[in-house]
Amino acid sequence: MNKATPVWGLMAALPEELGDLVHRLQAPTTHRIAGRDFIQGQLQGQTVHAVTARIGKVAAALTATTLIERFGVNHLVFVGVAGGLGQQVRRGDVVVAHELVQHDLSAWPLFPRGEIPLLGKTRLSCDPTLTQALQTAAQEALVGEQRLHSGLIASGDQFIQGHDMAQRIRDHYPDVLAVEMEGAAVAQVCEECGVPFAVLRTISDVADEGAAHDFVAFMRDTAAPLASRVLARLFAG
Repeated sequence: MNKATPVWGLMAALPEELGDLVHRLQAPTTHRIAGRDFIQGQLQGQTVHAVTARIGKVAAALTATTLIERFGVNHLVFVGVAGGLGQQVRRGDVVVAHELVQHDLSAWPLFPRGEIPLLGKTRLSCDPTLTQALQTAAQEALVGEQRLHSGLIASGDQFIQGHDMAQRIRDHYPDVLAVEMEGAAVAQVCEECGVPFAVLRTISDVADEGAAHDFVAFMRDTAAPLASRVLARLFAG
């Protein structure tokens, strides 16, 4: 992990996914850039920049780049919800990414399917030290029957619902645990900028025909409290 004095970036696609983090920042100041509020403050004595990225890979990449280039962020954590694709992954479980892939990326036949052109990689690895810290915080934050998983998360500019859509991703990436719309884009930005990053997702659905049902309620009642507990433990440690 980067040994420089940590300047943290905390991202989510939607405000609810950050939990109560923004309200816990001390001496907050807000910078509005590209239609986004970048909120800077102190948390447990550390400098934190929190921002809602909006949905999708382009929005996430723009936001991550701004955090790094404009605010000097050198440690980045993304939290939010995702659809479960792994056989043992259930609604309410938590997945911490070890790797991320863009399931909708293909420059075939110029490059292998899924490979990021000119980067030479299909899967992008999260920072092991930061990921372990996030995983430990998540394990301590679980309640009830929630379970923690770690492994591959797939990202793409599609809301995955229905067996056929989900199965196409599993066919190409049999070890995939979850699918969402931002993580791999943030991973690519951090990979190319040399910034350690980690990603945590709470499973809101299992990417079936009912994936959109009660989505907002799940974020409010399950994902937001979990994010609050995880981030509190991450910074306390």
